[in-house]
Amino acid sequence: MAALGFLAPSLAGFAVFYLIPFGQSVLNSFQDRLGGGFTLSNYEELLLSSSFQKAASNTFWFTAISVPILVVVSLLLALLLNQRIFFRNWLRTAYVLPLVVPVASIVLVWQILFDWNGALNAGMEYFGFSRHDWMKSEWAGLVIVLVYVWKNIGYNVILFLAGLQNIPDHYYEIAGLEGAGPVRKLVGITLTYLTPTTFLVVLMSVLNSFKVFRETYLVAGAYPHDRIYMMQHYMNNMFLSLDVQKVSSAAVLMALCIMALVFVLFRTERIFRSYME
Repeated sequence: MAALGFLAPSLAGFAVFYLIPFGQSVLNSFQDRLGGGFTLSNYEELLLSSSFQKAASNTFWFTAISVPILVVVSLLLALLLNQRIFFRNWLRTAYVLPLVVPVASIVLVWQILFDWNGALNAGMEYFGFSRHDWMKSEWAGLVIVLVYVWKNIGYNVILFLAGLQNIPDHYYEIAGLEGAGPVRKLVGITLTYLTPTTFLVVLMSVLNSFKVFRETYLVAGAYPHDRIYMMQHYMNNMFLSLDVQKVSSAAVLMALCIMALVFVLFRTERIFRSYME
């Protein structure tokens, strides 16, 4: 009872601002109008909508491309920063700084870099190359991937460093005495004991990839290039047009996809953990 008393304020806030509104959205997604009768036409129209298909496809490909890049780069940096290298503490601080910088400030830096009159085009023109409108071409997807990786890499590096520092040093010493090389130590010890941390990093990276809307919206506006038109762009535009049924249906489908991904990750981790035991 004491624990419930302490949890009550947080549970009440979560229910009022998240749980109850989402339940209302689920209800709205099955109505032809607010307070109307039951129907599945909202989902049928949603799945046949070219805007929704484009947004869903872009979101899927963004997650499929950016998450592996982020996880691999974060792991490599964590392995590097776990060694005794020059400027190690300075580098750790540099990778963590994006976490404490507001998103609007981050986007301003990237706008200065990739704008038509930005630093990158100025440098290309200086070396004799023509300017390129990065945010209004297929390159916009790569720009958003870079922004996402740069913004989230520090958090993943912290998690990987914590996992690396929990691996006992005598495991490597024993492996060295038995003639194991660096690759064998990496695969047999480091990556094996980093498995729980890796699953956590993948899970957080997937969830964060669905929240890249802020960066995309601030860089390219409500109607960006087709390559970076994400699910949240679609839902935001439907909300602005007060199409409650469509935005509710899109939100429910997006939540179901996230839940399915989380279930698969947890199931995979459980199978792998039981195999390791």
